[in-house]
Amino acid sequence: MRPSNPNQNYGTGRRKSAVARVWIEPGEGLITINDRDFKAYLCRPVLEILVKSPLVALAIDGKFNVRAKVKGGGVVGQAGAVKLGISRALVARDENLRKELRAGGFLTRDARVKERKKYGRKKARRGFQFVKR
Repeated sequence: MRPSNPNQNYGTGRRKSAVARVWIEPGEGLITINDRDFKAYLCRPVLEILVKSPLVALAIDGKFNVRAKVKGGGVVGQAGAVKLGISRALVARDENLRKELRAGGFLTRDARVKERKKYGRKKARRGFQFVKR
């Protein structure tokens, strides 16, 4: 990790089993995830829109550089984690943005995770196929 910069703000985002550490600083709008351009990393336009959504909602897209380190989960979970991390970092930078981000649902942690498999079952809830004869 780079030394702390007074212009940087930090936010942690989580989604499913993905964890994102996100730093924002004033800049020209560069977004990097795991030291790669976010478009090359995510590979899907829908996920690019998802990651940028907190910045677009506040009309500050292109005014902040975003640097994220993500671990765990898949690409969709990681994109959701980066979105929450960006939102939390923006609130850490300016507490007045909290109301608008909360109204847009950007500060809500999506708590849905995969349910664990139980013994005596094929999956989490599906039982084994019943055979009469």
